[in-house]
Amino acid sequence: MKYVVGASRNDDVSQRELDNKRIAYKAACEGIVLLKNDNNCLPIKKGKIALYGSGAVLTVKGGTGSGEVNERHSTTILEGMQSAGFEITTMKYLRDVEEEYNNSKEEYRAKFAKLGLFEMLNTMNLLDGVQIPYGRQITTIEMNESSTDTAIYVVARQAGEGNDKKIEKGEFDLAPIEIENIKKISEFYQKTIVVINSGSYMDISSIMDLNISSIIFFCQQGSEGGNAFTDIILGKVSPSGKLADTWFSTYKDIPCGDDYSYRSGDTSQEYYKEGILVGYRYADTYKVEPMFPFGFGLSYSNFQLDIVSQEIIKDKFIIDVEVTNIGNYSGKEVVQLYVSCPNGKLKKEYQRLVAFDKTKLLKPGEKDSLHLSFDMDYCTSYFEDKAQYILEKGKYIVRVGNSSRNTKVSSYIQVNEDIIVSQHKNICPLTKQFDEIDLIENIFDYSLDVPTYEYRRVRKKEDICYYEPGIYHDKAVDEIMTELDTNDMIDIVVGTGVEGMFSTKYIVCPGAVGRTTDKHVKKGLINVNLCDGPAGLRILKRSAITNHMILKLRMEDYLMTFMEYFPKRIKKIINPTKNDTILYQFTTAFPVGTSLAQTWNQDLCEQIGEAVSREMDEYNVTYWLAPAMNIHRNPLCGRNFEYFSEDPVLTGKIASSITRGVQSLEGNYATIKHLACNNQEDNRNKCSSNVHERALREIYLKGFEIVCKEAKPKSCMTSYNLVNGVYTANSHDLINDALRNEWGFDGIVMSDWYATNLEGGTKIQLGRDDIAIAVGNDLIMPGGKANKKVIRKGLKNGTITYEQLQRACANIVRQIVHSRVNKKYPAQVFEKIK
Repeated sequence: MKYVVGASRNDDVSQRELDNKRIAYKAACEGIVLLKNDNNCLPIKKGKIALYGSGAVLTVKGGTGSGEVNERHSTTILEGMQSAGFEITTMKYLRDVEEEYNNSKEEYRAKFAKLGLFEMLNTMNLLDGVQIPYGRQITTIEMNESSTDTAIYVVARQAGEGNDKKIEKGEFDLAPIEIENIKKISEFYQKTIVVINSGSYMDISSIMDLNISSIIFFCQQGSEGGNAFTDIILGKVSPSGKLADTWFSTYKDIPCGDDYSYRSGDTSQEYYKEGILVGYRYADTYKVEPMFPFGFGLSYSNFQLDIVSQEIIKDKFIIDVEVTNIGNYSGKEVVQLYVSCPNGKLKKEYQRLVAFDKTKLLKPGEKDSLHLSFDMDYCTSYFEDKAQYILEKGKYIVRVGNSSRNTKVSSYIQVNEDIIVSQHKNICPLTKQFDEIDLIENIFDYSLDVPTYEYRRVRKKEDICYYEPGIYHDKAVDEIMTELDTNDMIDIVVGTGVEGMFSTKYIVCPGAVGRTTDKHVKKGLINVNLCDGPAGLRILKRSAITNHMILKLRMEDYLMTFMEYFPKRIKKIINPTKNDTILYQFTTAFPVGTSLAQTWNQDLCEQIGEAVSREMDEYNVTYWLAPAMNIHRNPLCGRNFEYFSEDPVLTGKIASSITRGVQSLEGNYATIKHLACNNQEDNRNKCSSNVHERALREIYLKGFEIVCKEAKPKSCMTSYNLVNGVYTANSHDLINDALRNEWGFDGIVMSDWYATNLEGGTKIQLGRDDIAIAVGNDLIMPGGKANKKVIRKGLKNGTITYEQLQRACANIVRQIVHSRVNKKYPAQVFEKIK
């Protein structure tokens, strides 16, 4: 055997595709959020419908860049509605939108063809250059001819890796022609439904005073979005999604919004002046009325929440809530728990999310009991002066509800003395001093007639032991490590670069974004593949291998959108011929991260992780580069669609579910990313995220801490940016002190792609490979000769020790020899090993 590839030689639909498609559909249904539904406009009956807006026919399934997925087909909203039997009476308008888009693509194709190769490759992390059009003006004639009293208008926006959204370009708010069109149809039709097809929220304040019956945040729902949308508007499924972010009324209401990214005029320094007051924490503390609050979402039914019991057992607060469907439709409800912490040495936000759960599908009159709990550690705050997490004395207010602005107080928790929960060391010190906005001292009413529970801590104070991890040993690892010299180990800790992505040796997955070395198969160490996420497995759905073992790409089936515009001279080189073997790898495009968080359904998200893992197993992928967990600090971040929420607990819990699902197949590994504060895309390779330690720990690291402790991910990726002047790949504080020592992470740490020294002697200052290995970043990706050269130089100069190289190498060897793919295809099966 010379190589193995999991791809099929035919394009038949597999049972796995059908099974995963069903899970994607369920997730899409539960991730769509109904924001407004006046006079029970929805659901509607099947029949004639006026369908407008570019998102109807050019429905955006996800963002661009590493978050793309190359699925067999994604169903648009138009297709979903037509398949269900709707008669769309505005097809001329929709075809005009398509024609405008196709013309723009041809214009861009001609422009792109004139670029040099380096310029072409430099666009790989950007949008494809062709924006989704706004659509032309709707005419009175076509409204009159639509023969219906109901119109749906779908607004579409796409963002992606490498760029933040620009307000000036209409990427965050509505374009004038969209406002005009929505105003026109709202005055003409009896029912107007506006749908937002965007990976994160938009400013729709310009249409909120119009006569709009319903507003739906469709988000970006992957391959089954059109079908899910259709079943929701028909009432086959009642919406149960809840917002994972606060929708502020205008951009001006967002804390420090004008200091964000390009708007500050200096993308090299980002100051997190809002501190812990991100999203609803700011809105609730400063009494800012949002357009739609965090955790909000309507259903076609109504639900009653009744508290059955509450108690403290050891260090956990436990509450049982009975949910009754008191409406006329079957549906699901989300119960959310918030805690308001007392002020003391530290001022606090008004409230924070500490737990949540979702009911089963309830028929009218049916009940479900939810058992919610949270560790009292979730109520701690970080005291920078003494590097301690503390529970300050006073009354903690527990609130139960179905959104952050619709809760009732269920109980008080009395803490009679200050409790030091854990002793840490300070990390990531500021290199640039700045002031945060003031934390207002909240005034709470403690006179309500609710139970009070006295809390006495059971666990002892945790004193974190900080140490340098040693070299991993077990029989299988040691057998390989004894065969390796220094150069061998350097090969292992550095990926195989761009060249390796096109390799057809040994374990092959066309479209893998990276792979480990295959130089040491004779010594018993196979290569493994790494593939992007987080909305699904991003690999080539069609490719080819020649008789001479050369990987080729099929026309229009490239790995990333920008490659579609390669000129013919390049396509001629990489396109297969009729004599080549065509390979098929159809994966599933799941809803984007924002939408998965909007399901608030941890069980469902675990099923998605399991579904992805089955695809990994089929196509011989060992590392899925997901879940992505950065906080939605600002809605302009181009990569928000990949991330979950503004809230670290919701982020951590959903990421934990997905991670457990992926790793349910032993030897398949989830890769949590990007550690840390990768909250903007403009100038991401040079930007320093300047953040006070309390905010860093309570907001931007908390989700990572939760997933490490609850789901034990096997891999973690550092980010492009610096944190307080230090590249994250070079941060001993983040990688060793926080990730490994404090949270107990026991996997490998890898760099983001090209986040360290670049091939070709680029003058861009990036993280250094030798320092990265020295501080615990085990794997340099995608790798190349330049990276190895830096490590060799570091060994010579003493910036990295031989033991540190051994440690990193042993960590990687450990995961390869215990990987699922190694169990299927150990090195000995290949013909080259005698």
